[in-house]
Amino acid sequence: MALLVVVGAAVVAMWLLAGEARGQAQLQVGFYAHSCPQAEVIVRDEVGRAVSAYPGFAAGLVRLHFHDCFVKGCDASVLLDSTANSTAEKDAPPNKSLRGFEVIDAAKKRLEAACAGTVSCADILAFAARDSVVLAGGSPYGVPAGRRDGNVSAASDAQASLPPPTANVAHLTEAFGKNGLSQEDMVTLSGAHTIGVTHCSSFSARLHGYNATTGTGQDPAMDAAKAAELARQCPPGSPNAVPMDAGSPDTFDTGYFRALLANQGVLASDQTLTSDNATAALVAQNAGNVYLFVTRFGDAMVRMGGIRVLTGGDGQIRTNCRVVN
Repeated sequence: MALLVVVGAAVVAMWLLAGEARGQAQLQVGFYAHSCPQAEVIVRDEVGRAVSAYPGFAAGLVRLHFHDCFVKGCDASVLLDSTANSTAEKDAPPNKSLRGFEVIDAAKKRLEAACAGTVSCADILAFAARDSVVLAGGSPYGVPAGRRDGNVSAASDAQASLPPPTANVAHLTEAFGKNGLSQEDMVTLSGAHTIGVTHCSSFSARLHGYNATTGTGQDPAMDAAKAAELARQCPPGSPNAVPMDAGSPDTFDTGYFRALLANQGVLASDQTLTSDNATAALVAQNAGNVYLFVTRFGDAMVRMGGIRVLTGGDGQIRTNCRVVN
């Protein structure tokens, strides 16, 4: 009986992976070449306006795409607003600090004017993430499109699916593996933290009261000078935010990985990547070769962008990214 259960589970897993592969296969670069030729140009223009006014939007838009794909797949469910009867993903605790929604709204408004009912919100998210990386100094990559939008968004799904900033290598590997992503993808995509900031509350436990017995001390895995610097920036209960790559917080480079090698990772879920031989080797590879990193990053983003996508007749093309049609 146990064997039958295992075999049955394996068949179900294979069926799910096969379905996911079929969805990814239906995505294609240049999907809107005929139906809405200016689609990617319009998104790029809106992202450019936003990032020019506030560079932090680049990291925010990349994070929006990640937080969408890891919850029910890349279906733009993270963009839906809560209703009187349901609390949406964007209002779950892990998503409270998400930003860039207004950039997606602006792009969608122009796209509806140019080619109504054609470009999905999920594809806008994928294009915007790519454009943000490029504007921050990363390399361009082709974004396969053809996603359709989901019509369900639940805060509980986000709470259950998004790895916390305290996650260790095993937890991260499991979370990424459930989405068909390898450890190499996991380390590479974590490199997105080379841009943007994180709130003190996400790592304050590493600075204050780390020792559970004495209620004092700092995480010994963090460089002492870095810990002291962060403790000054983040006193207990601080609402402040700090860069995750202090050397070049708005530039898409290898600074994040070099910081990890120096034990200066801000989040526990970042520094943990050096605690395992396999992931530490990947960190070192990316730290030492920017071309390798940006190439891997584009490839990994494409794979992430294919997680459980809706295509063909599934889902819908939302007219307003915040509400179902």
